[in-house]
Amino acid sequence: MFRVPLLVAITLAIAFAGGIVSTLKLLEATAGFGSIRLGAWQAFPDAQTSAADPYARAHRAKGGRLLYGSAEGLVFQADEDDDGNRLDAACTYVMAGQTPIARAWTLYIARPDGGAGLAADGRPNGLNSFIVARKADSTFEVTLSREAQAGNWLALPQAGPFRLVLTLLDTPTAGSSGLIDLAMPTLQKRECAHG
Repeated sequence: MFRVPLLVAITLAIAFAGGIVSTLKLLEATAGFGSIRLGAWQAFPDAQTSAADPYARAHRAKGGRLLYGSAEGLVFQADEDDDGNRLDAACTYVMAGQTPIARAWTLYIARPDGGAGLAADGRPNGLNSFIVARKADSTFEVTLSREAQAGNWLALPQAGPFRLVLTLLDTPTAGSSGLIDLAMPTLQKRECAHG
């Protein structure tokens, strides 16, 4: 008499649990569809628009982040260098080149999940377009290292992976369909001190 309702209850429990677990795994695996990749840099131009896919909307809700409108800015993130290797605080990196046209930009070091907060002891973990030292041809180089460096330098955490976040503010590229033609700064590994 209770066999059929019990089987239905077990089936529903498995279906709901499987749906919840698979959704959470997908949210960890991807930040959404519609991403563009330019070298080491990745952006989601539609993440803040009504055209955003359900996973991008879920990430936005889960992270509680304020996203820019398509005319306000575009956020690029790098978890790997130009060779496809995971960014590691035990290594020294050089970011060089130019950013796409923007009224202003910011660059900071973040935790692998995208959260800020890796600065320690007053060491610099962020730069912006107003304070970066440029060469005569308007290009720049930023060294990312645990030890202080001459020129533009960002301090890496003592250990573990990290993420770079480059935000272009008031940029025509945010609403452009020509994003693939943009030239982003390169991100090259120089040396590593494992041990």
